[in-house]
Amino acid sequence: MDYQAIIDKYYPENDALRSLLLKHSRQVADRCLAIAEKHPELQLDKDFIEAAAMLHDIGIRWCHAPSIYCNGTEPYIRHGLIGAELLRSEGCDEAFARVCERHTGTGLTRQQIERQQLPLPAKDYVPETLTEQLVCYADKFYSKSRPDRVLTVAETAQSLEKFGHEGVEKFLEWSKIFE
Repeated sequence: MDYQAIIDKYYPENDALRSLLLKHSRQVADRCLAIAEKHPELQLDKDFIEAAAMLHDIGIRWCHAPSIYCNGTEPYIRHGLIGAELLRSEGCDEAFARVCERHTGTGLTRQQIERQQLPLPAKDYVPETLTEQLVCYADKFYSKSRPDRVLTVAETAQSLEKFGHEGVEKFLEWSKIFE
C-alpha cells in the first residue's frame, strides 16, 4: 500500500495541516511498530500497521477544527467516517477503511451515537481486529492540538474518563496486551 501517494493527493506540500497530519500519523505508526516489535507473539503485519496508522486520520481535511488547520465544514467526529469513504473510493482494501472509521475514542457504539445524537449513521464503530485495536490504542497517546506532548498510559486513561468509564476500562485492557 502506497500510503504516501494518498496523503500527497489530498494534502499538498507546504501546508500546515499536512505537516500536522504527517507528524501525528508518524507518532501513531511508530508506537504501533514498536509494540509489534516488542510483541512478536501477536503476529502483527508491520507493513499493514504502518500504512493503516499513517492513513487513520486522512479524513480530517474536510472537518471544521480551525485550531488544528482543518477548515472544512463537517463536524470533526466524522473524520474517521470521511477517511473510510475516501479510502474506499481510492480502491483501498476494506481493512484500511475499517481502521479509519473505528479509531474514534475507544470506538463508538450505536447506543452512544443515538444517546449523544452524534452526526454519524447509527451503527457500531468499535475496533474488532487486533490491528484496529492497536491503531486506536496508539492514537490516544498523541493529540493534534498538542503535537509535541506524549501522554503516559495513566494520563491517557484519565483523558478518556470524560467520555465514560467503559472506554477507560477498554483502554486499560488494551494496555495489558500492548505494553
